[in-house]
Amino acid sequence: MTEYTPAPGIVRPGDEDYRGLATRGLNKRFTAEPQAFHVVTDTAQVVTAVRDAVRDGKRIAVRSGGHGYENTAGDPEVELVLDLGAMREIAWDAERGAFAVEPGVRMADLYRTLYENWGVALPAGDSATVGIGGHVAGGGFGSLCRSAGLAADHLLAVEVVVVGADGEVRAVVAGRDPEDPHHDLWWAHTGGGGGSFGVVTRYWFRSPDAAGDDPRTALPVPPASVLTGTVLFNRAGLDRSALQRLAGNFGRWHEENSAADSPYASLFSGLILNGRPRTDDPGMGAVVFAHVDATRPDAEQLLTDYLAAVTDGLGDFPVVLPTEVVPWLEAKKALAQAQDAEVGRQKVKSGFLRRAWTADQIDTLYDYLDSTDHDHDSALIALQSYGGRVNTVPAEATASAQRDSVMQAFFMNTWQDEARDAAALAWMARLYRDLYAKTGGVPAPGDADQGAYVNFADTDLADPEWNTSGVPWEELYFLGNAERLRRVKAAWDPRDVFRHALSVRLP
Repeated sequence: MTEYTPAPGIVRPGDEDYRGLATRGLNKRFTAEPQAFHVVTDTAQVVTAVRDAVRDGKRIAVRSGGHGYENTAGDPEVELVLDLGAMREIAWDAERGAFAVEPGVRMADLYRTLYENWGVALPAGDSATVGIGGHVAGGGFGSLCRSAGLAADHLLAVEVVVVGADGEVRAVVAGRDPEDPHHDLWWAHTGGGGGSFGVVTRYWFRSPDAAGDDPRTALPVPPASVLTGTVLFNRAGLDRSALQRLAGNFGRWHEENSAADSPYASLFSGLILNGRPRTDDPGMGAVVFAHVDATRPDAEQLLTDYLAAVTDGLGDFPVVLPTEVVPWLEAKKALAQAQDAEVGRQKVKSGFLRRAWTADQIDTLYDYLDSTDHDHDSALIALQSYGGRVNTVPAEATASAQRDSVMQAFFMNTWQDEARDAAALAWMARLYRDLYAKTGGVPAPGDADQGAYVNFADTDLADPEWNTSGVPWEELYFLGNAERLRRVKAAWDPRDVFRHALSVRLP
């Protein structure tokens, strides 16, 4: 499908490009209908647009890839949406010795350009169409995270259009060097989430341990090829006891094999648990996929042992597909195709896990996913590998504070009919609340959990009806970094120009 690309400039209701811009967001639950969109192509245009909006007292929202899961751009109070989707330059900046990347760049284009031109990769997300603008600001993780860390761990500098207390609008470059006078602004963009401090107009990426001026050594080098494995679990065989075994196996394996020096640091895996569909077709109950660096001499043994551990005690009903060696970039594309398959009206949630889910929690998942009393066209819960290199970075070194987790959980409910919104949202909210019933309906930080992922925005965390834990939503996303983020907000956006339902609050 050809992606919609509007012409630069101001677009108002009635203009040719307005409807396309209004519906460009991924989540079809939301339509952005501001007084105007401003499609910008460079930093100077962003400065002008923000300056005019501040002068006129207009509420601003910022959008790059359009993958926001909550209603940021479509908030009825928003009068101007800055659309950065056309800012898509990727270039080697010899002066900084880093890759300069504009916020509208999509993941698929980033991976292809970096790898085909220089043989390197940024360890970011797997969806093909996510824009890098908000993604990196929230930390950014994907299939390379266990071996190479988060995308934000490789952020050298960021250019941000900010608004001062006096209303002055300017572009500021903030760097990783602690001596940089704007260092706190850089830090806030390594996990503080998008839309809180200003408008990101450019990122520069260079690994902290990179040496020299050769772009081929500035970022991690991904494996030339990947050994892939897949296991299918049909719904008929995946009864309650089988799900207990499968989810328990997956969680315990990650508890035991997620150290940065483990040979399994090069292995990334996911367990996808599917909800029963609203059709006569029972569908697939679960899928396990795994990718391991095929250039390792022990790759085949690592994958064989891993799949054996995940399917241990499940008898003959899991279908283990033949393993396959594929080029790394093709493996990335396959992950993207699987991740981007769900389209429609959506609600998502997340959680970081330090331990496997308990038997009670797995029973809760079974009750919800196997039920016919629901309101979704498709629902899934994905457990994905985490830890490894991610956990070697101190929690306070970046704003991404979850540095002691071994898995990340992603919850998604998808449906098409607007009339079913309330029921579908309530079904997902109850599932999550009951899963975390012992910790106030949310993954409150503790021995087993470590909060939630800010890039999977979920306003229920700020709703006392669903979050009864006593832990504020800011601490679920930012843990001990929440207070510092509020100080950065006060320093760089004291007028609260950049705000939304889950933006960092002023102190």
